[in-house]
Amino acid sequence: MFGTEVVLALNLLLFLHVVAQFGVNGEHKWPVPYRRFDRRPDVDSYCEALYPFCPTGDPDGRIPYMRDSDTVSVYRLQTPVWEFKYGSLLGKFHIMHDAIGFSSAETGANYTMEWYELFQLGNCTFPHLRPDMCAPFWCNQGAACFFEGIDDLHWSQNGTLEKIGEITGRQFNDMARWVREDNETGIYYETWTVRSDPSPNTTVWFESYDCSQFVHRTYRKLTELGAKLSSRSQTNYTKIYLYSGEPTFLGNDSAIFGQPALKNLALDIRKFYHTFRPHQSFADAIFSLLEAFEKVVLERSFYLYYNFEYWHLPMKPPYVQITYEEVPLP
Repeated sequence: MFGTEVVLALNLLLFLHVVAQFGVNGEHKWPVPYRRFDRRPDVDSYCEALYPFCPTGDPDGRIPYMRDSDTVSVYRLQTPVWEFKYGSLLGKFHIMHDAIGFSSAETGANYTMEWYELFQLGNCTFPHLRPDMCAPFWCNQGAACFFEGIDDLHWSQNGTLEKIGEITGRQFNDMARWVREDNETGIYYETWTVRSDPSPNTTVWFESYDCSQFVHRTYRKLTELGAKLSSRSQTNYTKIYLYSGEPTFLGNDSAIFGQPALKNLALDIRKFYHTFRPHQSFADAIFSLLEAFEKVVLERSFYLYYNFEYWHLPMKPPYVQITYEEVPLP
């Protein structure tokens, strides 16, 4: 009897999951909501960062307390991705990283706050294929980093360092509490925004969850707390789009990998991601680029990992696009 009850409970949970995904009328809700968690899980030791995450920030993510009477300046920060290594190169393609700066009038201390990948962008965008595991292995956590100081040259030389408003110390402390909660519940990085076409009335299938989205959420929260934010220049941000027809839900790791009936699907997903594996030689990378073109453009197929579940995207022209588009301050 106990075994029967367990089976019924599992079937009920699966049914509720499907209802949540597709709605009561069987139609999917777009865009798919980003899944939040009760807490941030421990990092798997297999995941390694080429550059350590938040090296000068507090190890526990603590944010300094400001006196309620303090006046805190808010700065919009933007610079080319990996500017410290490649200078302005990626900025020429409008591939930018975003952050927020703060400056206390009472103490004179400056701070930088940003949200980015724990193990670099490539690991968040594509998985590792481990020989000891059937399912692809992902190192896709992202998190907030708060540290003292604003590197003026880093942000202003090839990007933006602009004061956009002032808040009170109390508003800053309220924002800090929200950041801790947001950081504990939004744990994974998502590179892609997926939509049906480039037109203004497009259907968005999936939203990205990256550095700029964190900045937008923080600006909205500051506005809710009473801040007035304004910029003298156009506030543009990087978006990386995939274009596809309506996605097909495939399932999570346990539903796909190790299931004899879905062996071909599992093999096809692994083959797809093998094209984008890390640490390739130059010759292998050229061959993989041709394989990616064949899969994405000629076969019009892409496997997306979102909310720890797999989706199939029937790709459409223009397939992939990087834009630098305006998102006004709230």
